[in-house]
Amino acid sequence: MSADPLSWLDVRAAERVDAGLRRELRPRAPETAIIDLASNDYLGLVRHPEVIDGAVDAVCKWGAGSTGSRLVTGTTAAHELLEAELAEFVGAEAGLVFASGYAANLGAVTALAGRGSLVVSDAGSHASLVDACRLSRARVVVAAHRDPAAVDRLLAERTEERALVLTDSVFSADGDLAPLAELHRVTRANGAVLIVDEAHGLGVRGDGGRGLVHEVGLAGEPDLVITATLSKALAAQGGAVLASARVRAHLIDSARTFIFDTGLAPAAVGAARAALRVLRRDPDMAARVLARAADLARIAGVPEPDSAVVSVVLGEAQVAYDAAQACLARGLSVGCFRPPSVPEGTSRLRLTARANLTDHDIATIATILTEVLAEARGRTVVAS
Repeated sequence: MSADPLSWLDVRAAERVDAGLRRELRPRAPETAIIDLASNDYLGLVRHPEVIDGAVDAVCKWGAGSTGSRLVTGTTAAHELLEAELAEFVGAEAGLVFASGYAANLGAVTALAGRGSLVVSDAGSHASLVDACRLSRARVVVAAHRDPAAVDRLLAERTEERALVLTDSVFSADGDLAPLAELHRVTRANGAVLIVDEAHGLGVRGDGGRGLVHEVGLAGEPDLVITATLSKALAAQGGAVLASARVRAHLIDSARTFIFDTGLAPAAVGAARAALRVLRRDPDMAARVLARAADLARIAGVPEPDSAVVSVVLGEAQVAYDAAQACLARGLSVGCFRPPSVPEGTSRLRLTARANLTDHDIATIATILTEVLAEARGRTVVAS
């Protein structure tokens, strides 16, 4: 028995280094000349003057923190305005804001599932939905990625009275779209509820960025629940559940990540409201994101995506990491996805488009990526 009960941490750290999976925090500078293709600031609103003013005004009015949980002192009039504005934007009856998108998914799934129910989750669902499944106390079955027929079969075979189906609308690693219309058809036919995480769809897909649920004509359906984050297209922080009024009421009573967490800070509320106003005023921003994503895909030599996410699979974890570092050294920040975020042998660069990328930015990106990817692709074999 070791005298150091945490000695196993050193062993794990060494294993991660050998596998090219060691992760590091890299603080970014407030001002930099580096072109950003790594963040989720899809609409380029993080530094928009109106969004910053929205955050500052909220702090001046409500203070730096929300002071408590939403059910005690953590709800302001601004929180409720944001909830109403988000719900109206996506076509839902009501909304409820959480301290993060992660908390919104945990809260929605655990409050709507529970012992004696079934949860069917897409194999590509975000980690927050995976963790929600683990905490739900329901029977959980993972369905093949983007396979409504598999979901239909699992629901039809169940013995549980209640069932949830979980999916991202836009999957974060590959940027592919969920077959929402078909999923909703099979969930309704089997008396289940569909929960759709619009984290990467809001602001990018649908009319004026209203999301993929709205785009496919499912907005406002009573047996569909949307979860979303405010930290991507809306350039702030926090999460939301957008659904029927009775779902909202149930979550207020039952969602532990709502009841026992401090409310979203006023600055984030003000920034998100301002970002939503900017998007409403300039609805073509969503189309510009997709156009820039198409530019990035062309440069990288991969198929045109259906979202802001451009996935460039390189295979080995170390190869992907080295390529990301080579980009950064040349003035380009890109995402690097390695296991467990993606399957073994499919490590990749993840490029995220922004509405405010300029033609000059695209030309610079082309020069850097062409050189880096040529070197990386010469080193690796991608898993089939």
